[in-house]
Amino acid sequence: MRAHRTNASLLRDALRVDALASGLMGAALVLGGGVLAAPLGLPEPLLRGAGAVLLPFAATVALAGRTLAVSRFAAAGIVATNLLWVLASALLLLVDGLVAPTTLGFAFVAAQALAVLAFAEAQWIGLRRAARAADGSTIVAA
Repeated sequence: MRAHRTNASLLRDALRVDALASGLMGAALVLGGGVLAAPLGLPEPLLRGAGAVLLPFAATVALAGRTLAVSRFAAAGIVATNLLWVLASALLLLVDGLVAPTTLGFAFVAAQALAVLAFAEAQWIGLRRAARAADGSTIVAA
């Protein structure tokens, strides 16, 4: 039973850290999009829009991380959403003409994509380990 709690805790911890980081980034982009646009070489509406998307996502992830029983479907959906964010970030940088980021902007987009990829990986590992130890569609964490 102890391994089951540890695995579910990994998932919950990964969700909680993701929620905190997404919420902080969302707030920074919504509130500071105008200030960040020039140094990053990214359009202000893109930055503010990304922030506006992150805020409800962060709330959803926080809710999932706070529940005693984490839905496998919800956790898998969060992992998938994170992977889509990473893909969108890569496309933003790789598709010629979409944006013209500065070196700092390129580093910013790449760094946040790598962080999101790390969240997705930790969540996936926690989900897989907990799912192997659990029966049913929810994962109970201590």
